Amino acid sequence: MKLIPFLGFSGQTHEAMAFYAQVLGGKVTSEMKYSDMPPSDNMDGCGDNPGPSDPNLIAHSQLEVGSAILMAADGPSSSGQGTTTINIEVETEEEAERVFKALSEGGKVTFPIGETFWAKRWGMLEDRYGKPWMVNCMKPY
Repeated sequence: MKLIPFLGFSGQTHEAMAFYAQVLGGKVTSEMKYSDMPPSDNMDGCGDNPGPSDPNLIAHSQLEVGSAILMAADGPSSSGQGTTTINIEVETEEEAERVFKALSEGGKVTFPIGETFWAKRWGMLEDRYGKPWMVNCMKPY
């Protein structure tokens, strides 16, 4: 299992991740705009949120520094300052389902767990303490 910080921004993901890469001596290894994503009807488990109105905003960015990973995206934020979410990456669909169910008990599911174009299982939730989590069981690249 990997625990990966996931930063939410309001339009600054590309700039911020380039800055973090420079400061930390890492490399942005992946960046996808919302316009690069397949149509949303192929994304079971992602809810009805179409993403930001600007298709040139970043839907996913990944920075690697040695074995450490930091992920980020542009998206809606209730505070206007972005959010920090913990992303859990697991090896099996069963483990993804187990962890998602356990973390969501007493909390709130924001995106039900399901298959997406990038993951065998992916979902988002707020735990009973109000902390945001994502659970991923990735498909092979």
